[in-house]
Amino acid sequence: MSKTSALLASLTGAALVAAHGHVSHIIVNGVYYENYNPTTHWYQPNPPTVIGWKAAQQDNGFIEPNNFGTSDIICHKASSPGGGHATVAAGDKISIVWDPEWPESHIGPVIDYLAACNGDCESASKESLRFFKIDGAGYDKTAGRWAADTLRANGNSWLVQIPSDLKAGNYVLRHEIIALHGGSSPNGAQAYPQCINLRVTGSGSNVPSGVAGTSLYKANDAGILFNPYVNSPNYPVPGPALIAGAASSVAQSKSVATATASATLPGGGGGNPNPQPTSSSRSSSSSSSTPAPGTTLRTSTSVAPPVTTTPPAGNTQTKYGQCGGSGWTGPTACAAGSSCNELNAWYAQCV
Repeated sequence: MSKTSALLASLTGAALVAAHGHVSHIIVNGVYYENYNPTTHWYQPNPPTVIGWKAAQQDNGFIEPNNFGTSDIICHKASSPGGGHATVAAGDKISIVWDPEWPESHIGPVIDYLAACNGDCESASKESLRFFKIDGAGYDKTAGRWAADTLRANGNSWLVQIPSDLKAGNYVLRHEIIALHGGSSPNGAQAYPQCINLRVTGSGSNVPSGVAGTSLYKANDAGILFNPYVNSPNYPVPGPALIAGAASSVAQSKSVATATASATLPGGGGGNPNPQPTSSSRSSSSSSSTPAPGTTLRTSTSVAPPVTTTPPAGNTQTKYGQCGGSGWTGPTACAAGSSCNELNAWYAQCV
């Protein structure tokens, strides 16, 4: 592919990006690891080696419930293993950061799973992975908000803890948001699975049993076909039960990157095993602030209040944006190539 063709492909991919998202990076103990970027890496002839799985989600799109029984639900569309991994200790907390800002309208649960690779995750077969749930937050009646609202308020990030008794080895972390703004209609929910390779260290011995990714959900599960637009919803988080000792979520706090590291290649070679201090030239696409070298990881148990998103300016909504619904005052016409589709009385979307 010529440089011109590659550039045109990249620009075309950028034009397809909608207001959904992907995991841009993770932070572990202050160390920043780049994740797979479907809107740019997909088009590069020699993309960087990263910890995240490659997937055909150039539009930052989703998996619909009618495809929950296919391999696409495991680690997203046409996914294949990431070329490297990040090393974490059992008991560590990982900050998972999304890009761009998660849409305020896309309410729903945030769920995390692990699956043992029984070898290098970089060569794992996604169909052979067996996932066990390590957290799963839905609707918090006390706070009056969804887990996806908490993620937005927490700097577009989610904090998950690796079980402290987990046996050392290689694991795929499957992190997911399920958007329910269309969930009251059959095939209306939207799943956004993201997979990341981890090498877990420690002295634990626990490897919980799991299920195939294609068996996690069914289209008519109570937590998939669900109307979120009721007062104080009684929401059942979908998927298998949490493993013993796990909580629906840990206290959420925003992590700050003080160093960067490259993905480690299978077998421990390559990559950048020594984290380097972050630079002030860090891309603005990162949701984490970049302090001076030597600053320690800072967290806070407080969560900022949700930010209200102003409807897009002008008379035309972008593809996948909201174009109608009860109380909607924004644009109702859709950009060329899409049309306004009513998902339910509360939400219509350009598709």
